[in-house]
Amino acid sequence: MKSLFLIISNPRYFGPAWVFASLNIWFGTWAVYIPAVKEKLGIDKADLGIAIFCLALGVFTLFPLAPKIINKLGVGRATWIGVLTSSVTALFPLLAPNYYMLMISLFFFGASNGLTDISMNTLVTEIEKEDKQNFMSAAHGFFSLGGVLVGLGSFLIPVIGNPALHMGINVVLVLFVNLIFYKKYIKIVSAPVEKEPFNIKIFKPLFLLGVVSFVAFGSEGAIIDWSSLYLKEVTIAPEMLIGSGFLAFSTTMTLGRFLGDGISAKIGSVKIVALGSLIAVLGYIMVLSGNTFLAIIGFALNGLGFSVIVPELFRIGGNVKGIESAQGVSFIAGSGYSGFLVGPVVLGFLAESASLKHSFYALLGCALLVFATTFILRRNKSR
Repeated sequence: MKSLFLIISNPRYFGPAWVFASLNIWFGTWAVYIPAVKEKLGIDKADLGIAIFCLALGVFTLFPLAPKIINKLGVGRATWIGVLTSSVTALFPLLAPNYYMLMISLFFFGASNGLTDISMNTLVTEIEKEDKQNFMSAAHGFFSLGGVLVGLGSFLIPVIGNPALHMGINVVLVLFVNLIFYKKYIKIVSAPVEKEPFNIKIFKPLFLLGVVSFVAFGSEGAIIDWSSLYLKEVTIAPEMLIGSGFLAFSTTMTLGRFLGDGISAKIGSVKIVALGSLIAVLGYIMVLSGNTFLAIIGFALNGLGFSVIVPELFRIGGNVKGIESAQGVSFIAGSGYSGFLVGPVVLGFLAESASLKHSFYALLGCALLVFATTFILRRNKSR
């Protein structure tokens, strides 16, 4: 909790952490209104899927460009530009008058989110280097907190009665807080890195981190998308408990991220990834028991395990020797988002061809793969 207190008590840390929360507030508010947009434009699920793909396309378009933007403008200034563009483009999808404008709007919203995501993670990495303080995990906790705020704000949907107005209110309030704190980080630039000629020794640890990122993000996405259906169809949970797996996962995810920095400072980044993967393995074993209450506890353990893995991957990726922090963070983010988007789809096909339980056996295998990869990362680090 030391890093959480650090963020709350010091504007230098709260400013970047609030950007994390802001990103999830904008994205989460859009997600809440997806059914309303679908109904308003009269599109089917296939059309909606293509539109959402445009959002992902926008994100991936920015990933290779983000390091160049960050190095040219400075990581603090790039983060602030990401905040401003995300604020504006968040309104576009809910104002789109037709399907084609929705696709274009989501592309630009995704591109803005991509820039903000890479910039804010690089910013935290640079501040950690300068100040010798760990708060990456707690910053990701603020991202999770942004989702909680969106969930609480959803109770206002019947009162506001207008998606664009709801988003507009969120944009104004969130941007107002950012305006108070952005001057604390806008002048920060990435520390110069002595680049080394490309060779397999430099790329190997980054590639391994990308594999772990792909698997970890993919597992998160799968649990978010499939946990409720698993409880309903596999454990035959009563209706009132169907959403409990996702709630347990989200709660421990937030809690774990606020605790992660202190643990990381004591045992190191690679060891905490190994510990997180072992906790996730235990969680999957409980989920696969087939018992509703054990499965809910298992999803809680999954959230706790994965909560510390993702922030550490960004921290490690931003500190790979011979590679600029923005490039490392961008590679981790790109690999992770690929897994987040592809993972649930692959598991869906597996669930359709075999069973949903087989999908979770595959996720158990992925968690074991992450654990095994930490031994290679530890060996590379010791050399």
